[in-house]
Amino acid sequence: MGKLVINHDLVTKENAKELTNICPFGAITYEDGKLDISSACKMCKLCVKKGGGLVTYEEEIKASVDKSEWRGICVYVDHHGDKIHRVTYELCGKACELAKVTGHPVYALVIGDALGESIKKLFWYGVDKIFVYDDPGYRDFRIEPYTAAFCDFINKVKPSSVMVGATNLGRQLAPRVAARCRSGLTADCTVLEMKENTDLVQIRPAFGGNIMAQIVSPDTRPQFCTVRYKVFPEPEPQKDRTGEPVKMDITPEMLRSDISVLSFTEKPKDIDISEADIIVAVGRGAMSEGIRAQAKELADLLGGVLACTRPLVEGNVLDAKHQIGLSGRTVKPKFIICLGISGAVQFAAGMKASDCIVAINTDKQAPIFDIAHYAVVGDVGEILPKLIAKIKEGSLDV
Repeated sequence: MGKLVINHDLVTKENAKELTNICPFGAITYEDGKLDISSACKMCKLCVKKGGGLVTYEEEIKASVDKSEWRGICVYVDHHGDKIHRVTYELCGKACELAKVTGHPVYALVIGDALGESIKKLFWYGVDKIFVYDDPGYRDFRIEPYTAAFCDFINKVKPSSVMVGATNLGRQLAPRVAARCRSGLTADCTVLEMKENTDLVQIRPAFGGNIMAQIVSPDTRPQFCTVRYKVFPEPEPQKDRTGEPVKMDITPEMLRSDISVLSFTEKPKDIDISEADIIVAVGRGAMSEGIRAQAKELADLLGGVLACTRPLVEGNVLDAKHQIGLSGRTVKPKFIICLGISGAVQFAAGMKASDCIVAINTDKQAPIFDIAHYAVVGDVGEILPKLIAKIKEGSLDV
């Protein structure tokens, strides 16, 4: 990547005016005797070619990184008190898989207060070393102390890759730490692959899910990525694996913050479709009030929850917490039935890992049938009442 440089010694009122007329994007301005190029610049370089030397293009010299100095794959441990978020275990499993390519160790980073023995369970999931920042100053999440601890760990341990769960906390913390380390971050990755030279290939949907972008950061370390819950499988714990966490030193400067937590209120437990084993999902083809009521009845009969696609949220039919997809929740239930859902890429990416997928749609060419285990071509309005009746009669084994 290069940059445009203005040779201010050559600028006059006359040639500056000519230069502003050259730019097709209106990115070049001349005000108060100063020539400037704004962010509207598309780097077409017409100003370089036709500007008579007023503007030159300079290639940016990339700073090389000694990859041998950066070793290990770190998983940030997202937790509340002594309860560890299950996305952490999923990331540990994936980290172990990636580490086999390079032979690197797997680290876990824990920041909190009075963490106790529960963090030792991380050894069961393939972690080789657990680094702990344990202090009352980390009792409540405050971005400055957490960032300071995270950066201190990176400076001392130098992990090659860092994986963070895309939770509310992780989405705040990871970008700040990555910016502090002057490194990149890929958000909401769906696939991760490791090269033998320790470059992490981070794959995520882009342009509304129409393409899968492969992102690599070969010139910076560490490499940061966030991953949603339920994207990777959770490994089986190996309870014979043990170890002792490494307690890290904490300085008063690391605990400094301009934020004071005055009180903490536990949020009432709400519907979390990510945790559901059974889901009945409705799409644009099942938006009518009558079909939605039947879908809810079916979900109740099966002991599951009701979910939806993006159009129902945008139409204020259902709340966003019910949405499955790239802009909603990622789910991995044991059983999901899709009613009137075409199966756009954005929706499919959020549920295709489900154990059993049943789809009902009038269009036999609907993309949802490409990932469904059982496909029913027909009218949801006709099939759904019969399905509910069979369940109530007990003549359908569920």
